Amino acid sequence: MKLKNRHPYMFISPAVLLLSLFSLIPILIAFFISFTDMNLKGLADWSSVSFVGLENYQSLFADDKFIKSIFNTIFYVIIGVPLVIICSLSIALLLNYGTSKLFTMFRAVYYMPSITNIIAVAVIWGYLYNTEYGLFNYLLSLLTVENVPWLQEPTIAKISLIILAVWKGIGINMIIFLAALQGIPKSYYEAAEMDGANRLQVLFNVTLPLLRYATFFVTVTTLIGWMQFFEEPFVMTDGGPLDGTISIALFIYKEGFQFSEFGYAAAASFVLFAMIIIVTMIQFKFRKSDTEY
Repeated sequence: MKLKNRHPYMFISPAVLLLSLFSLIPILIAFFISFTDMNLKGLADWSSVSFVGLENYQSLFADDKFIKSIFNTIFYVIIGVPLVIICSLSIALLLNYGTSKLFTMFRAVYYMPSITNIIAVAVIWGYLYNTEYGLFNYLLSLLTVENVPWLQEPTIAKISLIILAVWKGIGINMIIFLAALQGIPKSYYEAAEMDGANRLQVLFNVTLPLLRYATFFVTVTTLIGWMQFFEEPFVMTDGGPLDGTISIALFIYKEGFQFSEFGYAAAASFVLFAMIIIVTMIQFKFRKSDTEY
């Protein structure tokens, strides 16, 4: 059976080929590796690689370090995701109401952290978080507050990394919200003004409902990003102290690239993959039920 119009397939074939070579095929290979005991020796001699079935997955859920990484990741997601969404939406609303060039400059200021190299960010924030000489503790000392161990105590260290990640992640979401805000027809606001609605009523009855698609998109992408939380704990704490800041993504990196346990790391990556799929499906389910009313 001949295709009547082959041109669309010709245009998308390069993208599909690249996606298959660099995404789909590696995923399938990693899935196979997750059922083996492959390590650094196995890369040199494939005959030494043994099929172990579900042993890697069973070992993962008996591994205290992996369980801790799951709870840490949940902690990051529960606190970080709402903070990023609320902060980025609030800033977008404030910048959208401003018309002067000063507000245009602030857009660049808020977006800049998103494109700043994480290593440079880590160096600067490392000085800010320094227990003895850091700016944060200096400001607290002016209020006669004792030095806070920003990166030395597990719970405080997690909160410190969240603050850094929220600061760095606001920019992209702010741009998305700004684009959505500027796409709202002015006729809605004119109608609300004629009905005598105040600014607060306009915000909750006009602006926020019309931002539901942008909010849904930002929520899904932000949640997926935070479930793969890696850069901040990697460069700031390396998962410490006492594995108090290790995330699932950092656990996978350590097992795969530091300890060369590729089969074990691959199994952990598919556990994370399953978690992301489940959470995303739940979000789409809620979104679908919301649109039915």
